[in-house]
Amino acid sequence: MARLAKSTYVEHPWRIQEFTSDFEVEDVWAFRTPGAGPGDFPTMLAAMRAFGGVARQAGPVRFLFAVRWKLGALLGWDKPTAGVGARVTSLRSRLPNDLRDADRGPDDDSMPLKAVYEIATESARELANNTVHTVMHLGWVQGADGDHELRMTVLVKPNGRFGRLYMAAIAPFRHLIVYPALTRQWERAWRDRHSLMAHRPEGTVDEHR
Repeated sequence: MARLAKSTYVEHPWRIQEFTSDFEVEDVWAFRTPGAGPGDFPTMLAAMRAFGGVARQAGPVRFLFAVRWKLGALLGWDKPTAGVGARVTSLRSRLPNDLRDADRGPDDDSMPLKAVYEIATESARELANNTVHTVMHLGWVQGADGDHELRMTVLVKPNGRFGRLYMAAIAPFRHLIVYPALTRQWERAWRDRHSLMAHRPEGTVDEHR
């Protein structure tokens, strides 16, 4: 994993840039995927989904998420009226016709980040609460070593001054604990992709919808 300059996101012509000019670039990270080619993005996404989410993370990450959800429940940060479709309009309302007609990717109630779109080299998911409207953008691009690699960009629109203070407060936890753990999980998913795909429970969704 490598933390990249925010300019690397701007320099690449990602489709999401067409309709998120009012969002700020919070973080840009690259994940190692040795031997990956230009058509392997769907394989990477499927491996990540097969590996599992927060429940498969290390104890410190699960603890941080548990504390965050508990605080959110106590303080009302995550109530339905603060989410996508209530406090903020989904980015799907901004999509150009070709992206709106494309597959979204898997989406269900267990996924806090909801699907916006998924195409051959990009995927975007969003979440909103009383602190921020955030987008996780995953992209597939050729790295410096010639192999393709996964890049994650976090785009945010803080909800006022409180939202900015919140983002600043959680930055050390993201950078020192959450992102390193996420890196280990995602990079391992790529390394173990063949066995993960072979041992997926029957009926697991990983195809585009």
